[in-house]
Amino acid sequence: MNIAFVSPYDFAFPGGVNNHISHLAGEFTRRGHTVTIVAPSSKSAAQLGTPNFYPIGRPVPIRTAGSVARITFSAWRYAKVQALFRDHRFDIVHIHEPLVPLLAMYALICSNTTTVATFHQYRERSSFYPIAQAPLRRLLTRLDGRIAVSKPAAGFMGQWFPGDYHIIPNGIDLEHFQRRVEPFPQFMDGKTNLLFVGRSEKRKGLKYLVAAYSRLKWRYPDLRLIVVGPGNPDRDTMRVIGERSVQDVVFTGSVPYDDLPRYYRSAHIFCAPSTGKESFGIVLLEAMASGAPVLASSIAGYAAVVRHGVNGWLVKPKDEASLADGIQHLLERPELRRSLGETGKTFATGFTWPHVADQVMAYYASVRAAKTADQRAVAVPATTA
Repeated sequence: MNIAFVSPYDFAFPGGVNNHISHLAGEFTRRGHTVTIVAPSSKSAAQLGTPNFYPIGRPVPIRTAGSVARITFSAWRYAKVQALFRDHRFDIVHIHEPLVPLLAMYALICSNTTTVATFHQYRERSSFYPIAQAPLRRLLTRLDGRIAVSKPAAGFMGQWFPGDYHIIPNGIDLEHFQRRVEPFPQFMDGKTNLLFVGRSEKRKGLKYLVAAYSRLKWRYPDLRLIVVGPGNPDRDTMRVIGERSVQDVVFTGSVPYDDLPRYYRSAHIFCAPSTGKESFGIVLLEAMASGAPVLASSIAGYAAVVRHGVNGWLVKPKDEASLADGIQHLLERPELRRSLGETGKTFATGFTWPHVADQVMAYYASVRAAKTADQRAVAVPATTA
């Protein structure tokens, strides 16, 4: 098949949606399909080195949902999108986040073939969708199929845009995170390591983890917190560190993708204290695949992945006392940590990219078959008595 993947986000910046597209594109290409990736980009196709990449639009950073979305408002690129779909004759146009302006919306309007969308977002509320509900509903009628990465994501979109959302989760590179690597020797000095992996955004909840850690440090002097991820800690986090004189916090900044499994292997407990707006727990699955016991906030996206006491441990979000109690509970129960790690490792095997690609391809087939059947039904003239 000839497939187009459309992302509304700057493809030069890694993120959940772009990583999802890259992995699916790789799987489909290996299976003999032709895949074109369409996205705005702050770098040229040559600089990115992504095969069959078609950049459209100049991205600009916009603050939204506690994060930064790099999207394009290049309205004059509409004709370029039209020409792309006219000339390439795709069998499937697969748009990710079709309601994010403007490229994804253009793709939805211009697509002249079977069109599928994947919805990744989850939020507790939206101020935009209720206002723009009517025109966006009309736009989504152009879709032949809808995928959501989790039940929370489907429920969030379904509030304003009812429809049949087929749940196909995100995947992880299981071989990468389950490969045998050594932990970092500097962290294997007898101390107990808590690990955080994520961007420096308030919704990731790092300040709550630092505050919980400060409560435990005096009782467990050999405790250490390792913070992995790009960006500088926010003011609230630094204020907690300063006011409470928190020691043994290691900020690594961005690390190479190849080093991530070693950080997970170095962790005695992986902590994900996000406060909300997470549709799925990719980072949780990466930690599970590496064998690290997972402690996470009981928010919708994470609770869809973690079964409390089985493959992870859930605590109240935005609650440093609950977070500290959960960490202490696991610190004092090494057998429970071992059990959570082993069960989590098995659980993660169900989220490989080949398995996700199988589900997406099967969904394409069912959507195309249904569309063909509908077209045939319309084409048959009504019989007269």
